[in-house]
Amino acid sequence: MSKKPIELTEAEWRIIKAVWAEEPCTAPGIQSILEGETGWTYSTVRTLMDRMVVKGLLAAKKLGKMTTYRAVATPRQAQKGELMYALKNAFNGALTPMVECLLNTRDLTFDELDKIELLIQTKKRDVSKTPARD
Repeated sequence: MSKKPIELTEAEWRIIKAVWAEEPCTAPGIQSILEGETGWTYSTVRTLMDRMVVKGLLAAKKLGKMTTYRAVATPRQAQKGELMYALKNAFNGALTPMVECLLNTRDLTFDELDKIELLIQTKKRDVSKTPARD
């Protein structure tokens, strides 16, 4: 059984990116990093981080009066969750229109196109090795 995809709010994205960059970290440390761009107070950051612990996105460890945090969710898991959310909600689960939209959203270099083509070729090989299901 696969785990439920990770879905982050905009505020959680800000927090978890700062945690990934600084972990292990503290709420005051994250608050000082984000204060300039968000204006969030310590209590706001602490509340968000504690909620993220409950959601299983962060882990907290009490060391005396200090609580340190580390990410449980990896960047790859968070990215996958975001893509699955967009696929489900913006594209009704249809992958081809999503990929077409991504390809047409910005100019791609030949190098980027070569890498995408290699990913597709690798996936085709993997699919051809998978036994057919009846």
